[in-house]
Amino acid sequence: AEKRYPKAQGRPTRRADGVPSGVVPRRWPPLAPAAPALSPRSPAPPLRPPTKHRKMGGGRKRRRRDGSDAPPVMHPRNRYAAAAPDFAALASLYPSFAPFVTVSGGGRASVDFTDFAATRELTRVLLLHDHGVNWWIPDGQLCPTVPNRSNYIHWIEDLLSSDLIPRISNSSETVRGFDIGTGANCIYPLLGASLLGWSFVGSDVTDVALEWAKRNVESNPHLAGLIEIRNANEAPCSSKSETVAEEAVRENTSEPVDSVVRSIAPIFVGVVKDSESFDFCMCNPPFFESMEEAGLNPKTSCAGTAEEMACPGGEQAFITHIIEDSVSFKNSFRWFTSMVGRKANLKLLVSKVREAGASVVKTTEFVQGQTARWGLAWSFIAPRKNVIRSSTPGKVHHSFMLQGLRRGNGAFQVLKSAETFFCASNLSCKTDSLSFSIDVTLSDEQTQAATLDGDDLPGSVEDDSTKVHSTVTGASFRISVFEQMPGTLLIKGSLLNKSLSGTFTSLFSQLEETLKTEFVSKDR
Repeated sequence: AEKRYPKAQGRPTRRADGVPSGVVPRRWPPLAPAAPALSPRSPAPPLRPPTKHRKMGGGRKRRRRDGSDAPPVMHPRNRYAAAAPDFAALASLYPSFAPFVTVSGGGRASVDFTDFAATRELTRVLLLHDHGVNWWIPDGQLCPTVPNRSNYIHWIEDLLSSDLIPRISNSSETVRGFDIGTGANCIYPLLGASLLGWSFVGSDVTDVALEWAKRNVESNPHLAGLIEIRNANEAPCSSKSETVAEEAVRENTSEPVDSVVRSIAPIFVGVVKDSESFDFCMCNPPFFESMEEAGLNPKTSCAGTAEEMACPGGEQAFITHIIEDSVSFKNSFRWFTSMVGRKANLKLLVSKVREAGASVVKTTEFVQGQTARWGLAWSFIAPRKNVIRSSTPGKVHHSFMLQGLRRGNGAFQVLKSAETFFCASNLSCKTDSLSFSIDVTLSDEQTQAATLDGDDLPGSVEDDSTKVHSTVTGASFRISVFEQMPGTLLIKGSLLNKSLSGTFTSLFSQLEETLKTEFVSKDR
């Protein structure tokens, strides 16, 4: 550690407000209320752990339920993906962190993540050492883990840089985000501003969260101009807000609607100002329906207030509230996003987003150690490309029967109608009248856009694009027409490019509806 890190200077001190400052390495100024501005573009080099030290995240493979090895899905630009924090080295640099690090006889350093004080001090040290951010929260507040929160920030960066959704015309050059329920930790605005220079509006409802979020912003003068904290409770009451909240939770809780509405504060209504626009919103929602449920995991510290951890209907109701509210603000945000704690809720929420009329839906998985979370993103803005919307992954083969064909219609007429259907969608078709088949091909741009829009590929937008270019060769899928008996045809679809399973399923379903409407008698 002495060779990799500068020797610590000075002695442990304590700030006037009681926050321990630890020992600050030479490259960062000491913690103080009037600390000089730090450059967010010049963080300290990442910590390189010895292989025998316990990792907080990174390159370790996980096992899927089917027993197969799954590649690590921590975001590749996350600084902890390849080099997890070295607890022993951090303890040598920051004496205030040392009491929370245990080193085994074999030299393995570890931290007890069920200890709130330990996780809080680790978060403080990582934000200071790796990001130049001064930070603290009082007891009882939700303590975030830096690697997991960094994953979310980098995924949003992928969404914005993919250029799939055009920028809002009146938005400024600086990327602008809206953090729903920023909490006392204010972690997303601090990371987004320090890593990427983004500006943020963070909203919350409790006095403690608002006070400490503002303190954390003011403790970083070099970031203070980029972050604004708003009180969502000051939003004027409106019938629209009450109606949205009522619809969002009615089917997700057995409690009286009136009590539920009072417990869910406005999200956008009254908080987002008139004519205000954002590139994205993000949210770490209350995952649980009660604090008792939140305390069931013995492997983590159950720190966090009731407002941060639980709400009637849990995360499903809260995110549904965001989805419903987003319809009224579809032109104010380029992307709406939220973290999801349970994969079982993800598919239901994707369906709700599609029902709301979103033009693009995207999901991903976040992993830190043994903890998995999912990301959900959607937009109502028309994509730049000619996007063919994907649904959930479909089968490799699909088929349906056309029975009771009208007089004068046969395999040839159906084949030509199918060709017309695909050509109308700007797809390339190669029809073979001898074998009664059509090879349908999506262009590279259409394939990339369709894949970005789907929810069947894990990872970031950047990863999806790379996968598309490496797999697209030749036709995308084939449609064949077979005569079973007079008046009855079998239409069969075969997927040739497996990365387009969602698009294939969706298009084949539309083809079935079109052909049955055109050729099958109404009395059948």
